[in-house]
Amino acid sequence: MTAGPATTDSGPLPSIATGVERSKFEELKANSGHLRDPLLGELANELPNFSDGAVQILKFHGSYQQDNRDNRQKGQDKDWQMMLRLRNPGGRVPAALFVALDELADRYGNGTLRATTRQAFQLHGVRKENLKEVIGTIVRALGSTLAACGDISRNVMAPAAPFEKRGYPAARELADAIADLISPQAAEGSYLDIWVDGDLRYRIKPSAAVRKVKARQSEGAVASGDAAEPLYGSTYLPRKFKVAVTVPGDNSVDLLTQDIGLVQFSDPNGRPQGCNVYVGGGMGRTHNKEETFARTADPLGYVAQEHVLDLVQAIVALQRDHGDRSLRRHARMKYLIHDRGIAWFKQELQRYFPHPIKGLRNEPPRKLEDYLGWHRVVAGKWFVGLPLLCGRLAGEQKAGLRRLVETYQLEIRLTPNQDILLCNIATAQRATLQQELAAIGFEAPEAPSLLARHALACPALPLCGLAVTEAERTLPAVLERLEAQFRRLGIDKPVLVRMTGCPNGCARPYMAEIGLVGSGVDQYQLWLGGTPGLNNLAEPYLEKMPLDALETTLEPLLQAWKQAGGRRSLGAFIAAAGRQQVSTLLASGSTRP
Repeated sequence: MTAGPATTDSGPLPSIATGVERSKFEELKANSGHLRDPLLGELANELPNFSDGAVQILKFHGSYQQDNRDNRQKGQDKDWQMMLRLRNPGGRVPAALFVALDELADRYGNGTLRATTRQAFQLHGVRKENLKEVIGTIVRALGSTLAACGDISRNVMAPAAPFEKRGYPAARELADAIADLISPQAAEGSYLDIWVDGDLRYRIKPSAAVRKVKARQSEGAVASGDAAEPLYGSTYLPRKFKVAVTVPGDNSVDLLTQDIGLVQFSDPNGRPQGCNVYVGGGMGRTHNKEETFARTADPLGYVAQEHVLDLVQAIVALQRDHGDRSLRRHARMKYLIHDRGIAWFKQELQRYFPHPIKGLRNEPPRKLEDYLGWHRVVAGKWFVGLPLLCGRLAGEQKAGLRRLVETYQLEIRLTPNQDILLCNIATAQRATLQQELAAIGFEAPEAPSLLARHALACPALPLCGLAVTEAERTLPAVLERLEAQFRRLGIDKPVLVRMTGCPNGCARPYMAEIGLVGSGVDQYQLWLGGTPGLNNLAEPYLEKMPLDALETTLEPLLQAWKQAGGRRSLGAFIAAAGRQQVSTLLASGSTRP
């Protein structure tokens, strides 16, 4: 069988999923020479920006072309620059790579690094003429940007904490194995050709166990029919694809928002046994397009450890063949499962995966772990979690962390909550590091404010081309306002707040207790009712709430929550009150003078 649609002398073949002709974007991928053209040809020209076609291929190489809207002037060219995103499975960034990133940000970027909600660093402000130098330096520092963006499996998430207990090592190892397993093969060749002149020393080197499973990508229904790119084929996936691994009870990875979410079970000695598997989550949506929506994943079942990798590549192949290639906003796997049902999905999966899928194993209640503050890993070894609101690392904090990483050769790990863990700290270094961290603003890393602790925001303006309003730059002020309101009302419970500048959901606002989703200049949709453990979706309550009206709108709802007493979270209170009562409370607030 062939992977995805192909061309013939008479024109494009139908999409496997829909039976209609595939989109121009699909044609672009098919004719790119495994993600090489037209990017390679445009890289050396003197223009400050890439063409639309090259921009789309560039995404697979980990970069987005952006224009700084703060610098727009009528009649002037756009301020073109590139954002780069790394591939860091489980958020792991060795000391040498962090030092290289820090230098690149200062020399070629806008002087900042940003921790993303998928546990990777982003660099902003890179000019086109410096792009090869920047990506080449990252590769030579043993990092990668390959498949950090584009229609392909994105950065594989896992709990960032370097614990040596409760199956954490097994979960991290599985995330690394999956990242290597479903990395593209032919595209890796294009990537190395373009950015490091074909130096094969920097190829991804999977373990023997992963290579054995990866070889089966050329067999049966999993095979794409493209010998060079056996899993993905020449058109790769219909849209982006997200995978996360965790351990029972730890929901730092927002498990149910992933295309594939895996809960790794291990025996008391830490040996992996198998995984609960969830499929079909995703956050992206489009305003005023009711056919687009956020969705939490469905439970698929439990799979024994020896079959987990085969299952992952089987699910990728199923989405490759059946995902919608004619309409991009309908192309994520969540829509495939929503439209055809989980029963159909399980049945179709048998063509790709011949092994048993059993009922889910029991899991403890999930908790959003953040690992902030000091934690002992084993005797004589520690890590410290540092809160980094909105993930932006700049100025003296950035320079100070660089000094500490270099001096003590510390490994950095990024959390899905946009925080930073400094790892491999010896007991003898702890007191000195505490003092040095306090000097750069981390006096009490274990105790950020109640609302800031778990709050997220996307970058939004001025660089994101999709943003319609602010998020990262305004979230700190929004939290200060809400915290002042909470103090006035006598509320001392944490609430999960997330904010985005558009509906695409990069900060996963649809899982928040209070979600603010940009819908116009200084206007936001108000989503309410997620839970602290990230187990269900919030619901939209207001379509265009002016940001200035946030406190007055929420006041009656917060008062009712306070009066209800007890230990119930705001999300649980909203669920129990019901949509009609919550809407009435919001309406009474929004009509106040």
